[in-house]
Amino acid sequence: MLPLMVDTTALPVLLVGQGAGMLRRLHFLRAGDLGDVRVFSPSPQDAELAAAAPLVARLPTAGDLAGARLVFIAGLDAAAAEALAEQAHRAGALVNVEDNKRLSDFFVPGVVRRGDLMVTVSTSGRSPGLTRRLRRYLDGVFGPQWAGRLALLSAARERWRREGVDLQTLARRTDALIDRKGWLP
Repeated sequence: MLPLMVDTTALPVLLVGQGAGMLRRLHFLRAGDLGDVRVFSPSPQDAELAAAAPLVARLPTAGDLAGARLVFIAGLDAAAAEALAEQAHRAGALVNVEDNKRLSDFFVPGVVRRGDLMVTVSTSGRSPGLTRRLRRYLDGVFGPQWAGRLALLSAARERWRREGVDLQTLARRTDALIDRKGWLP
């Protein structure tokens, strides 16, 4: 697995499914910077889902999948999820099928967000339970104050870059500032 951060404002994303898994994926996507995200559900009667997002009340067609680059699938039966994943792959999209490592090109990590600070943990789909547990632990370690700490570090970095400081010196100064503030052991 290769850990990457993806700018979803630059990629068309499809979210397909129903139920609690679909809703979790929707909240995960909404927490990031979203660009073009289209939501499809064969169960538009799901009141919570319908209230959370404008959705297309059907599964996507080949035409819908044609421009997608990321496709999230959750809450569909195994046969429907597999058929949709195959169709999305043929269209050139990367696919994540909830709790199905075989059909997935990528996995959704556990995420702790504090402003622009994002701490993630993943087991590469091998133990979602451990991922959840570690995310809860990290949530306690990195409290809300970290958003402000990142803002301070970012401002210092910008100032140092304007001064022409090289990358090695930037790293040393960042470590020194974190140490002075006592933010990390």
